[in-house]
Amino acid sequence: MELTRRETLIIGAAALAVAAVPLRARAATVDDLIAEFTGGADVAEGGVELDAPEIAENGNTVPIEVGAEGASAIMVLAAGNPTPPVATFNFGPLSGASRAKTRIRLAGTQDVIAVAKLADGSFARTSKNVKVTIGGCGG
Repeated sequence: MELTRRETLIIGAAALAVAAVPLRARAATVDDLIAEFTGGADVAEGGVELDAPEIAENGNTVPIEVGAEGASAIMVLAAGNPTPPVATFNFGPLSGASRAKTRIRLAGTQDVIAVAKLADGSFARTSKNVKVTIGGCGG
């Protein structure tokens, strides 16, 4: 297969157009990610514990802890990061508690969101705003 000069120019222009679209425009929004996790079900406010600092001196290592009584899964999102999904913790019947503790990277001051799938099939969510003084994702 031989490419003509016109086809090469069209392919090159298309590649430049895709590269010019901001990364955030290509990424799924937080609402889309929550809808995918919940299957479009209603999400109640509260019922999920999210422990995160109010002010993080360094966005590279922000400690968080999430938990929800009887949760089978908890998804954590960082709304202002270039890639919002941070983690999804799955809990089985032999889990001692439906809690998880980790460190995450935040690009700057933003909301951290936790959405839990509870044992009865319902969903709950909470969020906390974390102020970051030094960004962790190139910020």
